[in-house]
Formats: sequence, C-alpha cells, structure tokens
Amino acid sequence: MCCFRMETINLKAKSSQAKSVGTIISIIGAFTVTFYKGPAIIFAPSHSTSLNGLLQFPVIFPASSNSASLNGLLGSPQQSWVIGGCLLATGSFLVAVLYIFQTWIMKDYPAEMMVALISCISATIQSGIVALIVERDPNAWELRPDIELLTIAYSAIFVIAFRNIVYSWALHKKGPVFVTMVKPLGMVIAIVMGVTFLRDTLFLGSLIGTAVIALGFYSVMWGKAEEEKIVEEKIVEDGAICGFDSSTERVPLLQNKNMEV
Repeated sequence: MCCFRMETINLKAKSSQAKSVGTIISIIGAFTVTFYKGPAIIFAPSHSTSLNGLLQFPVIFPASSNSASLNGLLGSPQQSWVIGGCLLATGSFLVAVLYIFQTWIMKDYPAEMMVALISCISATIQSGIVALIVERDPNAWELRPDIELLTIAYSAIFVIAFRNIVYSWALHKKGPVFVTMVKPLGMVIAIVMGVTFLRDTLFLGSLIGTAVIALGFYSVMWGKAEEEKIVEEKIVEDGAICGFDSSTERVPLLQNKNMEV
C-alpha cells in the first residue's frame, strides 16, 4: 500500500535544511555549467572543429520568410535571448507546478498509464494548435521515410510516452522532489555522453558544475531519506498508518475479550 504525503519544510530539522541547501547547490551547479566555460581539460579531435563549423545556426536554419518575420517580431538577437530566457524560466516554473498537481491527482487516482495518456493527449493538442499557427507551409507537414520520420517516432515513443509513464510512476511513489531533482542530472548525463560518444571538449566549468550538481543531488536525497526514516519511526511508535490513528481501525468484537471463568 502506497502512503504518500506532500513535501513539508521545517527549517529547524536537519532533513529540511539538507533539502533546501541541496536544491540551491544544484541550481548553482546548473548555472556553473551554463555560464562558466573555463580552460579545456579533455580536447576534442581535430575534425570536430570542422564539424562544429558545419553545424552553425545559419546553415541548419536558412533564412526564409517565416524566419524573417519571426526575427522582426522578436527584435534584435539580444532581445531574443531575453525573451527566450523568460519563456524558458516560465516553462520550468509551470512544469514544476504541473508535477505538484499531477502528484495530487495520482494520490486520488493512482493510474499511471491513464494519467500519462491524458497528459500526452493534452500536450499534443496544445502543440498542434501552436504549430498550425506558426507554420503555414503545407509542405512542412509532409512525412517522408527518412531520418526525420525516425526521429519523430523515437521522440514520440521514448522522449514523450515512456518518459511520462516513468515520471507518473515516480510522482506516485516518491513525489515531485525526486522527479524535479533528475532535471539537473540531465545536464550531467548530457556532458558525459557528449564527451564519451561525440568527442566533445570537456571544460573546467562543466567539470566543476557536474560535481556541484552531484553534491546538491546527494544532499536532497539524504534529506528525503532522513524524513522517510523519521516518518516510519513515528508510524511504528504511534501505531498509525498514513496519519490515521490505530484506535480508529475496526477490531473484531470478541478479539480482545478475556475468557475468564
């Protein structure tokens, strides 16, 4: 039987202090990876320079009427970075709120597959409306049997469907903290995968940020483990299950009767 309760913060308790400090440390680590580069530690092969030159922004996204109108709407590149940063921060905040609401839903309706299905359908409808408004070229909607179609299928199955199922299951079992703390670890995994398989250059800032994120993640997980240990000990001591006192449980009528003659 799953016994889940929402997060509580008591700054006098060591567990809450560890969770709060760990969250701040993880954010600092993410900022370090993003904004601090530093000297190179592991250099990429020489051919990666030419490859990076081919993957520049103007080559992948050639100028078109849609991009020109979009640039005119957003303004200068500096304004585009500001608008993009604000939209990204708003999206991250809304995702965190979504995890909290989804945890409440899973508490009363513990069906991970159905919740994930409804979430995918809602996201598909919203994305479809936005895509129809932004993309007016009918040729862009044609699906051809190439790497693009394979990428769409992979994203639909693993990046969207499978991920939502795993997230729903984790929200049901452990709550939103475990799910949100995986986000900074995604940056660490991306750095490791890039250096290992794509032969990216490893910089000092990425290494320091990775270590800081790991430290913050461990601090939050330690705080969560301590809270669960305290709750379990309190349940054992009070004889309660999920906040209900044992005296409220139904007991057979003759169970505690003394058979004295």
